[in-house]
Amino acid sequence: MSEEKINVAELLEKAKKPAADALKLHPFYKGKMETTLKCTVRDIDDFAIWYTPGVAAPCRDIHQDPEMIYQHTSKGNTIAVISDGTRVLGLGDIGPKAGLPVMEGKALLFKYLGGVDAVPIMLDTKDPDVFIETVLLLQSSFGGINLEDIAQPKCFRILDELREKCEIPVWHDDQQGTATVTLAGLMNALKVVGKNKEDIQITFVGTGASNVAISRLIYNWGVDPGKCFMVDSKGILGSHREDIESKKDQFQDKWRLCQITNKEGRQGGISEAMKGVDVVIALSKPGPDVIKPEWVKSMNTDAIVFSCANPIPEIWPWVAKEAGARVVSTGRSDFPNQVNNSLGFPGIFRGTLDVRASTITDEMCFAAAEALADQIGDKLDEDHLLPTMDDWEVFAKEAAAVGMKAQEQGIAKLERTYNELYESALKAIKRSRDLTSLMEKKGFIPAPPED
Repeated sequence: MSEEKINVAELLEKAKKPAADALKLHPFYKGKMETTLKCTVRDIDDFAIWYTPGVAAPCRDIHQDPEMIYQHTSKGNTIAVISDGTRVLGLGDIGPKAGLPVMEGKALLFKYLGGVDAVPIMLDTKDPDVFIETVLLLQSSFGGINLEDIAQPKCFRILDELREKCEIPVWHDDQQGTATVTLAGLMNALKVVGKNKEDIQITFVGTGASNVAISRLIYNWGVDPGKCFMVDSKGILGSHREDIESKKDQFQDKWRLCQITNKEGRQGGISEAMKGVDVVIALSKPGPDVIKPEWVKSMNTDAIVFSCANPIPEIWPWVAKEAGARVVSTGRSDFPNQVNNSLGFPGIFRGTLDVRASTITDEMCFAAAEALADQIGDKLDEDHLLPTMDDWEVFAKEAAAVGMKAQEQGIAKLERTYNELYESALKAIKRSRDLTSLMEKKGFIPAPPED
Protein backbone atom coordinates (compact mmCIF):
# COMPACT_ATOMS: atom_id res chain seq x y z
CA MET A 1 0.00 0.00 0.00
CA SER A 2 1.40 3.40 -0.98
CA GLU A 3 2.10 6.20 1.51
CA GLU A 4 -0.64 8.24 -0.18
CA LYS A 5 -3.23 5.51 0.44
CA ILE A 6 -2.09 5.16 4.05
CA ASN A 7 -2.58 8.89 4.59
CA VAL A 8 -6.06 8.77 3.07
CA ALA A 9 -6.99 5.84 5.30
CA GLU A 10 -5.81 7.81 8.32
CA LEU A 11 -7.83 10.83 7.27
CA LEU A 12 -10.95 8.73 6.79
CA GLU A 13 -10.48 7.16 10.22
CA LYS A 14 -9.99 10.61 11.74
CA ALA A 15 -13.21 11.79 10.11
CA LYS A 16 -15.16 9.05 11.95
CA LYS A 17 -13.78 9.87 15.41
CA PRO A 18 -15.98 12.87 16.38
CA ALA A 19 -19.16 10.81 15.97
CA ALA A 20 -17.75 7.94 18.00
CA ASP A 21 -16.62 10.28 20.77
CA ALA A 22 -20.00 12.05 20.77
CA LEU A 23 -21.82 8.79 21.52
CA LYS A 24 -19.57 8.29 24.55
CA LEU A 25 -19.49 11.80 25.97
CA HIS A 26 -23.08 12.98 25.48
CA PRO A 27 -24.49 10.36 27.87
CA PHE A 28 -21.55 10.90 30.24
CA TYR A 29 -22.38 14.59 30.73
CA LYS A 30 -26.13 14.26 30.07
CA GLY A 31 -26.25 17.55 28.22
CA LYS A 32 -23.89 20.45 27.63
CA MET A 33 -25.43 23.37 29.54
CA GLU A 34 -26.73 24.10 33.03
CA THR A 35 -28.08 27.10 34.95
CA THR A 36 -25.75 28.70 37.50
CA LEU A 37 -25.82 31.86 39.61
CA LYS A 38 -24.23 35.18 38.65
CA CYS A 39 -25.20 37.11 41.80
CA THR A 40 -23.84 36.77 45.34
CA VAL A 41 -25.61 34.82 48.06
CA ARG A 42 -23.88 35.92 51.26
CA ASP A 43 -26.48 34.31 53.49
CA ILE A 44 -30.16 33.39 53.51
CA ASP A 45 -31.15 37.04 53.97
CA ASP A 46 -30.04 37.80 50.40
CA PHE A 47 -33.06 35.86 49.14
CA ALA A 48 -35.14 38.83 50.26
CA ILE A 49 -33.20 40.94 47.73
CA TRP A 50 -33.24 38.53 44.80
CA TYR A 51 -36.80 37.32 45.39
CA THR A 52 -39.67 38.58 47.50
CA PRO A 53 -40.08 41.21 48.92
CA GLY A 54 -37.12 43.07 47.41
CA VAL A 55 -37.70 41.99 43.82
CA ALA A 56 -40.89 44.05 43.70
CA ALA A 57 -38.81 47.24 43.43
CA PRO A 58 -37.12 46.40 40.09
CA CYS A 59 -40.45 45.01 38.84
CA ARG A 60 -42.08 48.41 39.48
CA ASP A 61 -39.12 50.14 37.85
CA ILE A 62 -39.52 48.06 34.67
CA HIS A 63 -43.29 48.58 34.69
CA GLN A 64 -42.73 52.36 34.66
CA ASP A 65 -39.96 52.15 32.02
CA PRO A 66 -39.78 48.88 30.02
CA GLU A 67 -36.20 49.66 28.91
CA MET A 68 -35.09 49.15 32.52
CA ILE A 69 -35.46 45.42 31.93
CA TYR A 70 -31.96 45.58 30.46
CA GLN A 71 -30.64 47.01 33.75
CA HIS A 72 -32.41 44.68 36.16
CA THR A 73 -32.37 41.31 34.34
CA SER A 74 -30.23 39.07 32.14
CA LYS A 75 -32.31 39.83 29.04
CA GLY A 76 -29.56 41.92 27.43
CA ASN A 77 -27.13 39.00 27.30
CA THR A 78 -29.57 36.11 26.78
CA ILE A 79 -30.82 34.75 23.48
CA ALA A 80 -33.02 31.82 22.48
CA VAL A 81 -31.83 29.19 20.00
CA ILE A 82 -35.11 28.02 18.46
CA SER A 83 -35.76 25.19 16.01
CA ASP A 84 -38.43 22.73 14.97
CA GLY A 85 -35.93 20.05 13.96
CA THR A 86 -37.12 19.90 10.34
CA ARG A 87 -33.72 20.54 8.68
CA VAL A 88 -31.02 19.43 11.10
CA LEU A 89 -27.45 19.56 9.77
CA GLY A 90 -26.93 16.66 7.39
CA LEU A 91 -29.79 14.70 9.00
CA GLY A 92 -32.95 16.30 7.62
CA ASP A 93 -36.31 16.20 9.39
CA ILE A 94 -35.51 14.32 12.59
CA GLY A 95 -37.96 16.18 14.83
CA PRO A 96 -37.66 18.44 17.89
CA LYS A 97 -36.40 15.84 20.37
CA ALA A 98 -33.61 14.52 18.14
CA GLY A 99 -32.60 18.08 17.26
CA LEU A 100 -32.06 19.15 20.88
CA PRO A 101 -28.38 18.02 21.08
CA VAL A 102 -27.58 20.36 18.18
CA MET A 103 -29.26 23.34 19.84
CA GLU A 104 -27.47 22.59 23.12
CA GLY A 105 -24.22 22.54 21.16
CA LYS A 106 -25.12 25.88 19.64
CA ALA A 107 -25.76 27.30 23.12
CA LEU A 108 -22.34 26.01 24.23
CA LEU A 109 -20.60 27.82 21.36
CA PHE A 110 -22.50 31.04 22.01
CA LYS A 111 -21.33 31.00 25.63
CA TYR A 112 -17.74 29.83 25.17
CA LEU A 113 -16.90 31.84 22.05
CA GLY A 114 -19.10 34.90 22.51
CA GLY A 115 -19.88 35.13 26.21
CA VAL A 116 -23.58 35.07 25.25
CA ASP A 117 -26.06 33.11 27.37
CA ALA A 118 -28.24 30.98 25.10
CA VAL A 119 -31.29 28.85 25.84
CA PRO A 120 -32.11 25.94 23.45
CA ILE A 121 -35.82 25.69 22.65
CA MET A 122 -37.32 22.99 20.42
CA LEU A 123 -40.85 23.64 19.12
CA ASP A 124 -43.02 20.59 18.47
CA THR A 125 -44.77 22.01 15.42
CA LYS A 126 -44.26 22.13 11.67
CA ASP A 127 -46.76 24.94 11.23
CA PRO A 128 -44.94 28.20 10.43
CA ASP A 129 -47.81 30.27 11.85
CA VAL A 130 -47.58 28.47 15.19
CA PHE A 131 -43.79 28.83 15.13
CA ILE A 132 -44.01 32.58 14.51
CA GLU A 133 -46.68 33.11 17.17
CA THR A 134 -44.69 31.13 19.74
CA VAL A 135 -41.54 33.17 19.19
CA LEU A 136 -43.51 36.40 19.47
CA LEU A 137 -44.89 35.21 22.80
CA LEU A 138 -41.41 34.31 24.07
CA GLN A 139 -39.51 37.42 23.03
CA SER A 140 -39.99 39.37 26.29
CA SER A 141 -37.51 37.04 28.01
CA PHE A 142 -34.70 37.38 25.47
CA GLY A 143 -32.37 39.95 23.95
CA GLY A 144 -32.32 38.16 20.59
CA ILE A 145 -33.51 35.09 18.69
CA ASN A 146 -31.30 32.65 16.78
CA LEU A 147 -33.36 30.50 14.40
CA GLU A 148 -31.80 27.17 13.51
CA ASP A 149 -32.35 24.09 11.33
CA ILE A 150 -35.74 24.97 9.83
CA ALA A 151 -36.76 23.50 6.47
CA GLN A 152 -37.29 25.68 3.43
CA PRO A 153 -39.27 27.41 2.07
CA LYS A 154 -40.93 28.16 5.42
CA CYS A 155 -37.60 29.24 6.96
CA PHE A 156 -37.59 32.32 4.71
CA ARG A 157 -41.10 33.34 5.68
CA ILE A 158 -40.49 32.70 9.39
CA LEU A 159 -37.37 34.86 9.35
CA ASP A 160 -38.95 37.69 7.36
CA GLU A 161 -42.08 37.89 9.52
CA LEU A 162 -40.22 37.67 12.80
CA ARG A 163 -37.73 40.34 11.75
CA GLU A 164 -40.67 42.57 10.90
CA LYS A 165 -42.74 41.89 14.04
CA CYS A 166 -40.21 41.32 16.84
CA GLU A 167 -38.82 44.15 18.92
CA ILE A 168 -35.52 42.26 19.34
CA PRO A 169 -33.03 41.11 16.68
CA VAL A 170 -33.89 37.84 14.92
CA TRP A 171 -31.68 35.98 12.51
CA HIS A 172 -31.44 32.55 10.95
CA ASP A 173 -27.90 31.31 11.43
CA ASP A 174 -28.15 28.74 8.63
CA GLN A 175 -28.78 31.70 6.33
CA GLN A 176 -27.00 34.81 7.59
CA GLY A 177 -24.34 33.14 9.76
CA THR A 178 -23.17 30.66 7.15
CA ALA A 179 -23.29 33.39 4.51
CA THR A 180 -21.06 35.71 6.54
CA VAL A 181 -18.32 33.15 7.14
CA THR A 182 -18.47 31.85 3.56
CA LEU A 183 -18.06 35.39 2.25
CA ALA A 184 -15.03 35.88 4.51
CA GLY A 185 -13.53 32.65 3.19
CA LEU A 186 -14.18 33.70 -0.41
CA MET A 187 -12.61 37.12 0.18
CA ASN A 188 -9.37 35.48 1.26
CA ALA A 189 -9.46 32.63 -1.28
CA LEU A 190 -9.59 35.20 -4.08
CA LYS A 191 -6.56 36.95 -2.57
CA VAL A 192 -4.67 33.64 -2.59
CA VAL A 193 -5.40 32.90 -6.26
CA GLY A 194 -5.17 36.54 -7.41
CA LYS A 195 -8.64 36.89 -8.90
CA ASN A 196 -11.10 39.79 -8.71
CA LYS A 197 -14.69 39.42 -7.56
CA GLU A 198 -15.97 41.28 -10.64
CA ASP A 199 -14.46 38.69 -13.01
CA ILE A 200 -15.24 35.33 -11.40
CA GLN A 201 -17.88 32.72 -12.12
CA ILE A 202 -19.33 30.78 -9.19
CA THR A 203 -21.40 27.59 -9.15
CA PHE A 204 -23.58 27.11 -6.07
CA VAL A 205 -24.37 23.44 -5.51
CA GLY A 206 -27.58 23.28 -3.49
CA THR A 207 -30.26 25.96 -3.21
CA GLY A 208 -31.34 25.50 0.39
CA ALA A 209 -31.49 28.23 3.00
CA SER A 210 -27.71 28.44 3.32
CA ASN A 211 -26.80 28.86 -0.35
CA VAL A 212 -29.71 31.20 -1.03
CA ALA A 213 -28.41 33.51 1.70
CA ILE A 214 -24.76 33.01 0.73
CA SER A 215 -25.46 33.92 -2.88
CA ARG A 216 -27.41 37.03 -1.85
CA LEU A 217 -24.56 38.28 0.31
CA ILE A 218 -21.94 37.48 -2.32
CA TYR A 219 -23.91 39.18 -5.10
CA ASN A 220 -24.42 42.25 -2.90
CA TRP A 221 -20.67 42.22 -2.26
CA GLY A 222 -20.04 42.72 -5.96
CA VAL A 223 -19.97 39.34 -7.74
CA ASP A 224 -22.04 39.40 -10.96
CA PRO A 225 -24.99 36.99 -10.54
CA GLY A 226 -25.40 36.78 -14.31
CA LYS A 227 -22.07 34.96 -14.52
CA CYS A 228 -23.04 32.48 -11.79
CA PHE A 229 -24.97 29.22 -11.71
CA MET A 230 -27.13 27.66 -9.03
CA VAL A 231 -28.02 23.97 -9.00
CA ASP A 232 -30.85 22.26 -7.15
CA SER A 233 -31.84 18.60 -7.21
CA LYS A 234 -33.44 19.02 -10.65
CA GLY A 235 -30.67 20.95 -12.36
CA ILE A 236 -29.34 24.43 -13.08
CA LEU A 237 -31.63 27.33 -12.23
CA GLY A 238 -32.64 29.69 -15.01
CA SER A 239 -35.59 31.25 -16.79
CA HIS A 240 -36.20 27.85 -18.42
CA ARG A 241 -37.23 26.27 -15.10
CA GLU A 242 -40.99 26.14 -15.59
CA ASP A 243 -41.32 23.84 -12.56
CA ILE A 244 -40.16 26.68 -10.30
CA GLU A 245 -42.11 29.34 -12.19
CA SER A 246 -45.34 27.38 -11.65
CA LYS A 247 -44.69 27.51 -7.86
CA LYS A 248 -43.07 30.94 -7.69
CA ASP A 249 -45.46 32.11 -4.97
CA GLN A 250 -44.14 29.29 -2.78
CA PHE A 251 -40.50 29.49 -3.91
CA GLN A 252 -40.06 33.23 -4.35
CA ASP A 253 -36.33 33.23 -3.60
CA LYS A 254 -35.62 30.41 -6.04
CA TRP A 255 -37.59 32.09 -8.82
CA ARG A 256 -35.78 35.38 -8.20
CA LEU A 257 -32.48 33.53 -8.58
CA CYS A 258 -33.74 31.98 -11.81
CA GLN A 259 -34.14 35.50 -13.17
CA ILE A 260 -30.79 37.01 -12.18
CA THR A 261 -28.35 34.09 -12.61
CA ASN A 262 -27.23 31.95 -15.58
CA LYS A 263 -27.47 34.62 -18.26
CA GLU A 264 -25.87 32.27 -20.79
CA GLY A 265 -28.76 29.84 -20.33
CA ARG A 266 -26.89 26.69 -19.30
CA GLN A 267 -28.94 23.57 -18.65
CA GLY A 268 -28.04 20.26 -17.04
CA GLY A 269 -26.77 19.26 -13.62
CA ILE A 270 -23.76 19.83 -11.39
CA SER A 271 -21.24 18.66 -13.98
CA GLU A 272 -22.48 21.14 -16.61
CA ALA A 273 -22.65 23.95 -14.05
CA MET A 274 -19.03 23.46 -12.95
CA LYS A 275 -17.41 23.66 -16.38
CA GLY A 276 -14.98 26.56 -16.59
CA VAL A 277 -16.04 28.26 -13.36
CA ASP A 278 -13.62 29.70 -10.82
CA VAL A 279 -15.43 28.81 -7.60
CA VAL A 280 -17.77 26.10 -6.37
CA ILE A 281 -19.70 26.67 -3.16
CA ALA A 282 -21.49 23.46 -2.18
CA LEU A 283 -23.95 23.16 0.69
CA SER A 284 -26.17 20.36 -0.54
CA LYS A 285 -26.32 16.80 0.75
CA PRO A 286 -23.65 14.86 2.66
CA GLY A 287 -21.08 13.13 0.48
CA PRO A 288 -18.68 11.98 -0.53
CA ASP A 289 -19.08 11.68 -4.33
CA VAL A 290 -21.80 14.32 -4.64
CA ILE A 291 -19.12 16.24 -6.55
CA LYS A 292 -16.94 14.09 -8.83
CA PRO A 293 -13.18 14.73 -9.27
CA GLU A 294 -13.61 14.94 -13.05
CA TRP A 295 -15.99 17.86 -12.55
CA VAL A 296 -13.34 19.67 -10.52
CA LYS A 297 -10.88 19.04 -13.37
CA SER A 298 -13.26 20.86 -15.72
CA MET A 299 -13.09 24.07 -13.69
CA ASN A 300 -10.92 27.10 -14.49
CA THR A 301 -7.28 27.22 -13.39
CA ASP A 302 -6.62 28.00 -9.71
CA ALA A 303 -10.04 26.60 -8.84
CA ILE A 304 -11.62 27.23 -5.42
CA VAL A 305 -13.86 24.51 -3.94
CA PHE A 306 -15.94 25.05 -0.81
CA SER A 307 -17.39 21.62 0.01
CA CYS A 308 -19.34 22.35 3.18
CA ALA A 309 -22.03 19.70 3.66
CA ASN A 310 -22.18 18.19 7.15
CA PRO A 311 -21.18 15.78 8.45
CA ILE A 312 -19.42 14.55 5.27
CA PRO A 313 -18.41 17.09 2.57
CA GLU A 314 -19.64 16.67 -1.00
CA ILE A 315 -16.09 15.72 -2.01
CA TRP A 316 -13.20 14.84 0.29
CA PRO A 317 -10.71 17.73 0.30
CA TRP A 318 -7.74 15.60 -0.72
CA VAL A 319 -9.73 14.27 -3.68
CA ALA A 320 -10.56 17.81 -4.81
CA LYS A 321 -6.89 18.79 -4.46
CA GLU A 322 -5.77 15.80 -6.54
CA ALA A 323 -8.28 16.85 -9.20
CA GLY A 324 -6.61 20.25 -9.51
CA ALA A 325 -8.35 22.55 -7.05
CA ARG A 326 -5.91 25.04 -5.58
CA VAL A 327 -7.96 26.07 -2.53
CA VAL A 328 -10.33 23.64 -0.79
CA SER A 329 -12.49 24.26 2.27
CA THR A 330 -14.98 22.20 4.25
CA GLY A 331 -17.29 22.89 7.17
CA ARG A 332 -15.33 20.60 9.49
CA SER A 333 -12.82 21.63 12.13
CA ASP A 334 -10.75 18.47 11.65
CA PHE A 335 -9.66 19.46 8.11
CA PRO A 336 -7.77 22.58 6.98
CA ASN A 337 -9.72 25.69 5.96
CA GLN A 338 -12.87 25.30 8.00
CA VAL A 339 -15.65 27.53 6.67
CA ASN A 340 -18.31 27.14 9.33
CA ASN A 341 -20.82 29.52 10.87
CA SER A 342 -19.25 28.88 14.29
CA LEU A 343 -16.61 31.45 13.27
CA GLY A 344 -19.30 34.08 12.90
CA PHE A 345 -22.42 33.93 15.04
CA PRO A 346 -20.84 34.26 18.52
CA GLY A 347 -19.10 37.52 17.64
CA ILE A 348 -21.95 38.90 15.55
CA PHE A 349 -24.51 38.39 18.29
CA ARG A 350 -22.06 39.73 20.89
CA GLY A 351 -21.78 42.99 18.97
CA THR A 352 -25.52 43.16 18.29
CA LEU A 353 -26.38 42.79 21.98
CA ASP A 354 -23.68 45.20 23.13
CA VAL A 355 -25.22 48.13 21.24
CA ARG A 356 -28.75 46.78 21.60
CA ALA A 357 -29.33 46.78 17.83
CA SER A 358 -32.90 46.26 16.65
CA THR A 359 -31.93 43.87 13.84
CA ILE A 360 -28.94 42.30 12.08
CA THR A 361 -28.47 43.74 8.60
CA ASP A 362 -26.46 42.54 5.61
CA GLU A 363 -24.14 45.48 6.20
CA MET A 364 -23.43 44.22 9.71
CA CYS A 365 -22.64 40.82 8.18
CA PHE A 366 -20.25 42.48 5.69
CA ALA A 367 -18.48 44.19 8.60
CA ALA A 368 -18.15 40.86 10.43
CA ALA A 369 -16.89 39.09 7.29
CA GLU A 370 -14.19 41.72 6.76
CA ALA A 371 -13.08 41.51 10.39
CA LEU A 372 -12.93 37.71 10.15
CA ALA A 373 -11.03 37.76 6.85
CA ASP A 374 -8.54 40.36 8.05
CA GLN A 375 -7.68 38.46 11.24
CA ILE A 376 -5.60 35.83 9.44
CA GLY A 377 -3.06 38.52 8.45
CA ASP A 378 0.24 37.32 6.98
CA LYS A 379 -0.64 33.70 7.78
CA LEU A 380 -2.98 33.65 4.76
CA ASP A 381 -2.19 30.86 2.30
CA GLU A 382 -3.89 28.00 0.44
CA ASP A 383 -4.39 25.98 3.63
CA HIS A 384 -5.09 28.87 6.02
CA LEU A 385 -7.93 31.04 4.73
CA LEU A 386 -9.45 32.00 8.07
CA PRO A 387 -8.49 31.95 11.72
CA THR A 388 -9.61 28.96 13.75
CA MET A 389 -11.89 29.07 16.78
CA ASP A 390 -8.75 28.95 18.96
CA ASP A 391 -8.02 32.51 17.85
CA TRP A 392 -10.73 33.77 20.17
CA GLU A 393 -9.84 37.47 19.80
CA VAL A 394 -11.45 37.36 16.35
CA PHE A 395 -14.89 37.14 17.97
CA ALA A 396 -14.25 40.38 19.88
CA LYS A 397 -13.12 42.08 16.65
CA GLU A 398 -16.24 40.88 14.85
CA ALA A 399 -18.36 42.16 17.73
CA ALA A 400 -16.77 45.58 17.63
CA ALA A 401 -17.13 45.83 13.84
CA VAL A 402 -20.79 44.78 14.01
CA GLY A 403 -21.55 47.21 16.82
CA MET A 404 -19.97 50.11 14.96
CA LYS A 405 -21.88 49.30 11.77
CA ALA A 406 -25.19 49.12 13.68
CA GLN A 407 -24.53 52.58 15.11
CA GLU A 408 -23.61 53.89 11.65
CA GLN A 409 -26.91 52.57 10.30
CA GLY A 410 -28.91 54.17 13.11
CA ILE A 411 -30.34 50.91 14.47
CA ALA A 412 -28.43 50.83 17.79
CA LYS A 413 -29.87 52.11 21.06
CA LEU A 414 -26.46 52.46 22.73
CA GLU A 415 -23.47 54.53 21.58
CA ARG A 416 -20.04 53.02 22.15
CA THR A 417 -16.60 53.44 20.59
CA TYR A 418 -14.79 50.66 18.77
CA ASN A 419 -12.34 50.24 21.65
CA GLU A 420 -15.15 50.12 24.20
CA LEU A 421 -16.93 47.42 22.20
CA TYR A 422 -13.76 45.43 21.64
CA GLU A 423 -12.67 45.51 25.29
CA SER A 424 -16.18 44.72 26.53
CA ALA A 425 -16.49 41.72 24.18
CA LEU A 426 -13.01 40.52 25.07
CA LYS A 427 -13.88 40.68 28.77
CA ALA A 428 -17.15 38.76 28.32
CA ILE A 429 -15.51 36.02 26.25
CA LYS A 430 -12.52 35.71 28.59
CA ARG A 431 -14.84 35.43 31.59
CA SER A 432 -16.69 32.54 29.97
CA ARG A 433 -13.51 30.71 29.04
CA ASP A 434 -11.92 31.28 32.45
CA LEU A 435 -15.08 30.15 34.24
CA THR A 436 -15.15 26.92 32.24
CA SER A 437 -11.46 26.31 32.96
CA LEU A 438 -11.95 26.96 36.68
CA MET A 439 -14.92 24.56 36.87
CA GLU A 440 -12.84 21.88 35.15
CA LYS A 441 -9.93 22.39 37.56
CA LYS A 442 -12.24 22.30 40.59
CA GLY A 443 -14.00 19.16 39.36
CA PHE A 444 -17.43 20.77 38.88
CA ILE A 445 -17.05 19.72 35.23
CA PRO A 446 -15.62 16.21 35.49
CA ALA A 447 -12.91 15.03 33.13
CA PRO A 448 -14.19 12.71 30.41
CA PRO A 449 -13.57 8.99 30.94
CA GLU A 450 -10.44 7.54 29.41
CA ASP A 451 -10.86 5.17 26.46
